[in-house]
Amino acid sequence: MEAAHPPVSGATLAIDSPQQMQELGRRLAKILRPGDLVMLTGELGAGKTTLTRGLGEGLGVRGAVTSPTFVIARVHPSLVGGPALVHVDAYRLGGGLDEMEDLDLDVSLPESVVVVEWGDGKVEELTDDRLHLLIHRVTGDTDDDRRTVVLRGIGPRWADEDLGVL
Repeated sequence: MEAAHPPVSGATLAIDSPQQMQELGRRLAKILRPGDLVMLTGELGAGKTTLTRGLGEGLGVRGAVTSPTFVIARVHPSLVGGPALVHVDAYRLGGGLDEMEDLDLDVSLPESVVVVEWGDGKVEELTDDRLHLLIHRVTGDTDDDRRTVVLRGIGPRWADEDLGVL
């Protein structure tokens, strides 16, 4: 018997500027809740940290959201009684879930919103439910701010969420 596949929902959005990417993060924050895992995939400079900055604003967390490349993970506590934002950059982690387990994300996940940049193949086992955003440059011109963002909600948590309204 074939294993059941988790439900998947999705949407594709056109983004024309860093300001729009940050605004997408603010809008996305309105539908996120404690326990949500958000995976961000895109090349360097695609807008992953810009989107996360908007998430931080929308969640009302403390501290400037910057790329956690050198600290691997940064926790931003809520200033408004909501979930904390745990921002992880898994780019330099090569060991998959073993190295991710050292960060104790499974402890943080139930009460936080966890955003992982470069998490493909590294964090999927943390939870059956996750929101995966793939950020693509529209053209090869690195000076062009246009992006296509593909949102894929995986698992029961996202089955009834209309990501197209973002």
